[in-house]
Amino acid sequence: MVSKVISAAYLTLWISSSVFTSAQDPYMTRALELMSKTPLIDGHNDLPWQLRLQFNNELNKVDLNTLETTHTNIPKIKAGRLGAQFWSAYVPCESQYKDAVRQTLEQIDVVHRMCEKYPETFMFATSSQDIMEAFNTNRTASLIGVEGGHSLDSSLATLRTMYHLGVRYLTLTHSCNTPWADNWLVDTGSEPSQHNGLSTFGKQLILEMNRLGMLIDLAHVTEAVMNQVLDMSQAPVIFSHSSAYSVCPHKRNVPDDVLLKVNQTGGIVMVNFYNDYVTCSKTAKISNVADHFDHIKKVAGAGIIGFGGDYDGVTRLPEGLEDVSKVPKVVAELLRRGWTDEEVNAALGNNLLRVLSQAEKVRDALKETRPDDVPIPYDEHSSGLRV
Repeated sequence: MVSKVISAAYLTLWISSSVFTSAQDPYMTRALELMSKTPLIDGHNDLPWQLRLQFNNELNKVDLNTLETTHTNIPKIKAGRLGAQFWSAYVPCESQYKDAVRQTLEQIDVVHRMCEKYPETFMFATSSQDIMEAFNTNRTASLIGVEGGHSLDSSLATLRTMYHLGVRYLTLTHSCNTPWADNWLVDTGSEPSQHNGLSTFGKQLILEMNRLGMLIDLAHVTEAVMNQVLDMSQAPVIFSHSSAYSVCPHKRNVPDDVLLKVNQTGGIVMVNFYNDYVTCSKTAKISNVADHFDHIKKVAGAGIIGFGGDYDGVTRLPEGLEDVSKVPKVVAELLRRGWTDEEVNAALGNNLLRVLSQAEKVRDALKETRPDDVPIPYDEHSSGLRV
């Protein structure tokens, strides 16, 4: 009861501040109106990792209504009009060949428990239909993305099990190679390529993800992997938290030729707010984030754009975007720059809903295809154990 009173107080305060803000800024008025009708769907938030770091996943010891040591809490979510969130189930690369699967299952579990503890705020979701049901009942649809293929321990059975637990995207690598895919650091020259993109098993995994209906996330991979997956995947792909390379030439960002391929294959690039990927420096502003939206739209159209803030997973955020409550400011800035309502609605959530729906259609078309049970060759999987 106490938490509900606190939530109500925060909501009243937010409504009052929103009325004042929108009265001062017609673009914010319009932004909030659009966000009341189309869900803001964010591709990547690391709150579950913060729950592990700060509370060892002991959710009983934290109140998300009053938590102030993260970019994300319930009042901030409500103020930011967050319609749906892919919560990241992330574990460090150091867990590869050790206990990555167990640690990832613990992160999946904490998302489930978060939804159970705050049912008035979160609705666990696994489909495009679930997202809209949550939005229509004023809750934040909560989906899971596993950030890093090392979490699978090179096992298709583990991939399937995680899908059954509600995981709806897999980021193929984090900042380390897996036994079957190269990560983005290879493109910087700081790490050697092990597979020239994807290995044979990596290509098996892509097809199995298509069969399951799990979204393929190309954030954190090499350009070679990006192109290989875009050429072979039957379903559209996502970049859950990546920005435009031409605006900030960081290897975590997406080059123009890949943006065009994403357009051709119906995928989505969800813009990251981390300063280092926005301006390639330690400082940034809202206008710099909007520059990425503008560039992607210019190169490949508004139909491939989304939001992927990377809150609670980064150390530096643009001035004015310090936490999830501030995201409507980006929407207002896009409107100020002449984006149409249709373009804004596409970027808010309609693009992601289309991508997820298409992945579900591919899944349904492949329902008679049997699960792939050919394992990775032993000498490939065990390579990380060699001394």
